[in-house]
Amino acid sequence: MKGTLPGFVTLKEALTLSREQNRENHRKFVNPEMVTLLGLINFDKMFVRAENCSVWDAEGEEYLDFLGGYGALNLGHNHPEIAAAVELARHTPNLLQAALNPLAGALARNLALVTPGDLQYCFFGNSGAEAVEGAIKLARAASGRKKIISCQGSFHGKSFGALSVTGREKYRKPFQPLLSEVEFVPYGQAEAVEKALCGRDAAVFIVEPVQGEGGIIVPPEGYLRQVREICSSYGTLLIMDEIQTGFGRTGTMFACEHEGVVPDIMCVAKSFGGGIMPLAAYIAKEAVWKSAYGSVDKATLHTSTFGGNSRAAAAGITALEVMWRENLAAQAAEKGAYVKDKLLKLQERYPFIREVRGRGLMLGLEFAQPDHNFLNRLTGGALEKVAQEYLGALVAGELMNKHHIITAYTLNNPNVIRLEPPLTVSFAQLDRMVQALEQVCEKNKGFGDMVLSSAKTVLGALFKRK
Repeated sequence: MKGTLPGFVTLKEALTLSREQNRENHRKFVNPEMVTLLGLINFDKMFVRAENCSVWDAEGEEYLDFLGGYGALNLGHNHPEIAAAVELARHTPNLLQAALNPLAGALARNLALVTPGDLQYCFFGNSGAEAVEGAIKLARAASGRKKIISCQGSFHGKSFGALSVTGREKYRKPFQPLLSEVEFVPYGQAEAVEKALCGRDAAVFIVEPVQGEGGIIVPPEGYLRQVREICSSYGTLLIMDEIQTGFGRTGTMFACEHEGVVPDIMCVAKSFGGGIMPLAAYIAKEAVWKSAYGSVDKATLHTSTFGGNSRAAAAGITALEVMWRENLAAQAAEKGAYVKDKLLKLQERYPFIREVRGRGLMLGLEFAQPDHNFLNRLTGGALEKVAQEYLGALVAGELMNKHHIITAYTLNNPNVIRLEPPLTVSFAQLDRMVQALEQVCEKNKGFGDMVLSSAKTVLGALFKRK
C-alpha cells in the first residue's frame, strides 16, 4: 500500500489538467451524457480563475458570470472575507458531535435575526434539497397530517422527498412511486390552494415566492398574502422555499417580505455559505418546532453529520454580516430596476423576446419559438425538437461563445434564460451584458437563422450518437 497509486491524480495535477483530460475524466467516471450535453453548445470550457463577477478560461479570456451559481453567488466568486472566515476557523474542531458548536449556535441566532417575523429554531444542512427534506419532515411531524400541496412548475430539489414536491413530470417519472399524498396546484392561483386545503387534511403547502426553474415566474400581487391567510384558516403549515430567492436576490432580504408574509417554515441555502462553503438550513416558528421535536427523546429524530460544521458556519456568519453591512438587497433592487428597463426596451425592438420578467437581480428572458414549419422544411423535422428543448441553451451559447457572457436556461422552461449575476455586479457590467444581448438580437433578426446556425453543432452531435 506504500507509494503512489498508479493513475492517481494529485491535487496539483488536477489543477493543471487540459480540457480534453477533464472531459475524459467526466466521460469515464462522472456522467458521460452530461459531457455530451455541455459539449453541444461548447459549455465545457476550462475555467481556471474567478473573482467577483468574472471568471477566466485557460487561455486567459475573461467572462462575465450572469448565471451566478443559480443564486449561490450573491457575494460573487471567492469573496475575500468569506475565504478569510473559513481560514480563521481552521484550528477549531470542524466536526465534533459530542459537543455544542459555538459557531453553529451563533449562526442560528443571526439567522433568526435577519429572517422575517418570529422564525426562531433552525436545522443546518448542506444543500437546498436537504433543507426541503427536513422542512417536509418537520411539517408532517408537527401537524400530524400527511398530505403535501405543491405547485405546478415548481422546483425544490432532486432528492427523494424534494423531488416528490417538484412540479415537473420529466424529473419525477423515472423514480416513481415517490412520496404518497402529494398534490400539485397551479402557481399563482390562491383559489386553487384553498380548494386543496379545505378538507383540513393537508400538512403543508410549499411554495417559492418566485418560481426559479419554472421560468422566473413572479406570482400576482397579493398571492403570497392570500395563501398565508388560507393556510392559517385551515391549519396547514406554510413552507416558503427561499433557496434561490433569499439573501437579497429579489431586492429584499427574502422575497416573501415583498408582501410582508411570515411563513411557518423557511428553507434557505445557496448564497448562505457565501459562495464558498455548502450551507443550508430550514428555520421554523417555535410552536412548530416544539410540536415535532419538543422533547428529549425526539431531539435526534433528524440529524446531519456535516450540518452546521465549523467552517460552513464561519462562512455563513460572515456572509450574513457582509450582506447586511453592504445592503445587498437594496443594491439588487436598484441594479435590477436599471437593467430590467434596458431589457424591456430591447423587447420593444425585437419581438422574439416574448417577455422580460422577474424581481431584483433574478430576471428571466423568455424567447418565442421560431417558425417550426420553416425549420422543418429546412431540416426534415429534425430541428423542431432541438428548438423546443434547447432554445434557451442556443441563446446562452451565443452569449457565451461569442460575447463571453455566461447564462443558462431554466430547467422547467427551456425557452427562458436566467440572468442572476452576483449582487455585487457593476452597472458597467450590466451594460456589457445588455450590449451583448442586443448584438445577438440584431445579428439574428429572423431568430430562426440563429437557431439554424447554432443548432448545427447540436444536430451533428445528436446524430453522431445514434
